[in-house]
Amino acid sequence: MKLNVPEKVEQVSGVRQLPSAWKYLPALCALILTLLTLDYLFNTKLLGAVTKLETQFYYTVVAIMLPLVYLLWPAWGGAARNRIPWYDILLFLVALTVCGFFVYYAEDILDRGWSFGAPQFAVYWSVALWVVVLEACRRAGGWPIALIVGLFSIYPLVADKMPGPIQAFPSTLEEAAAYHAMSQESIMGVPLRAFASLVIGFLLFGVALQKTGGGKFFINLAFSLLGHVRGGPAKVSIFSSGLMGSMSGSVITNVLTTGVLSIPAMRRVGFSKSYAGGVEACASTGGVLMPPVMGATAFIMAMFLDVPYTQIALAAAIPSILYFLGLFIQIDSYAARFNLKGLPVAELPSFKQTLKEGWYFVFVFVLLIYMLIYLQREAVAPFYATALLLVINQVLPYQRWGWNEVLDFFNSAAKLFAELIAILAGVGLLVGALSMTGLSGTIANDLIWLAGGNTLVLLLMGAMTSFILGIGMTVTAAYIFLAVALAPALIQGAGMNPMAVHLFILYWGMLSFITPPVALGAFAAATVAGAKPMETGLQAMRLGSIIYFIPFLFVLNPALILQGSATEGLVVFTQAVFGVWIIASALQGYLLVIGNLCTNRALQWPIRGMLVVAGMTVAVPGGGPVPLSNMELSILGLVMGIPAVVLAWWINRNQASRKVQNQA
Repeated sequence: MKLNVPEKVEQVSGVRQLPSAWKYLPALCALILTLLTLDYLFNTKLLGAVTKLETQFYYTVVAIMLPLVYLLWPAWGGAARNRIPWYDILLFLVALTVCGFFVYYAEDILDRGWSFGAPQFAVYWSVALWVVVLEACRRAGGWPIALIVGLFSIYPLVADKMPGPIQAFPSTLEEAAAYHAMSQESIMGVPLRAFASLVIGFLLFGVALQKTGGGKFFINLAFSLLGHVRGGPAKVSIFSSGLMGSMSGSVITNVLTTGVLSIPAMRRVGFSKSYAGGVEACASTGGVLMPPVMGATAFIMAMFLDVPYTQIALAAAIPSILYFLGLFIQIDSYAARFNLKGLPVAELPSFKQTLKEGWYFVFVFVLLIYMLIYLQREAVAPFYATALLLVINQVLPYQRWGWNEVLDFFNSAAKLFAELIAILAGVGLLVGALSMTGLSGTIANDLIWLAGGNTLVLLLMGAMTSFILGIGMTVTAAYIFLAVALAPALIQGAGMNPMAVHLFILYWGMLSFITPPVALGAFAAATVAGAKPMETGLQAMRLGSIIYFIPFLFVLNPALILQGSATEGLVVFTQAVFGVWIIASALQGYLLVIGNLCTNRALQWPIRGMLVVAGMTVAVPGGGPVPLSNMELSILGLVMGIPAVVLAWWINRNQASRKVQNQA
């Protein structure tokens, strides 16, 4: 089987193809930003004019990338995508000038406290930056996030006119504009600082990985290992998308990189179009939740919690293992139930040849993990890994770059940088408004009051809010809003573990990628598979059902995210693995050793339903908000599960006996 993975997959949708006069500008901006970031992180002082002062460096990051949004994203969907209209060039220059003002005056802003008492001319520039950021956010992130951010950003102006629970002290337009533009709590707040300090290097690494053939290597490796087994191509999708997604940090890019080969292969062995698309969507979504990279949101989480990023990655390891385990078991059960074979070994790539041509991807991956976990150098680790990857890539003959590939690399990086800068600066306005009015402190108490002090009700409210915001906003934006508004209620009011709460919000925000009516990851996979989008979304929702309750497992008992004793963690993990196996098998109608659970049409639903309930009672940790202990839940699970297993075994045995008698 010839495995051809597209080398150039557009990472950001809807961008304009710049005419020749402008085509080098994004790459140049990405190169300048990379050099500035290296100078700032390594403290070389070669570019000290803009990197010696931290806030000046952050303003410079915005000044380099934010104006690009006006060139790369058209003002509206129907606009021409092969030319730049005069007004977008004008807006680009305006944005560059406005951002440049804050770079120039960064030292005065800090030394003279302009965020609380700015001169009048600085207020005018602050209003201009406010407007520029909102429009850039709309273009890069879409109308939903722009409306939410825009309404929240002007909230301080009318805070005293709001109804009781959301009433606060108002601010004047001048005060709000100065705070938004020049404080460390709004546009230049945690989201943007996390991007400048941590995210840039990992985005560069993800783009380099893709452009040097990382997607092709991972999928070839997966096919060589798993392509021949039962339901092989679907298992390949899990393996390759999990690896690629953990480093690219993008669900859509992951689908378009690995799905273009895994989906047709799944179709070939008998999977339906919608099922194949659902598998790829779930695998790609899970990849972004898997360490070591996990996407931009995890780095912002590290800054919110004020912990090293490695703690986030280690905490996320077991939940991501449970998710992929559940997905793997579901696919294996589905393939066993419908007798779906793997691909012929003769048609699969050679494992030896694959490693020979791509060993350095594994080597670079190991280096990244070593620097993250053992050396605790998360800010600079991706730069070392990217440099090593590019050097080896140029030495070996398989994927060498020419000047066109270098240009393509920096152009792709620039589009990612510009998109994220626009969205994070916009979300910063939202966080700034809550901070300015003091609402971020009172909202937690209001939520606790609404939940009646019940922790489980508060968790359900949090899950639904995370999911709904994940539909209208990017996952990063939804997470930031809830980290400010909801997380304190769960942490302070309900006494929950901070790491568990923040991961809980992230996981539920990610669910919008596989849950209709939006399901962007599933719809992207449906496009590749040629399937109906809504049908693919429903399949993805069913396949990814494990992820709907995994967040409840670790938020109820943080030992599952390594926030407890080793003994307790081992017990809870073992219970969770057993529970996930039972649930996944029941959902697909096939249990290992027992066989098909759907032999008897009348009894299959009671059997499968009892097994799902049994699996959940075993997996859910006891104690705390749960009124039963671990032992009591396990006994209840056995009481529900054993009769269902015995009944399924008896039905299958009778069915087999009848077949033998009929053949005789």
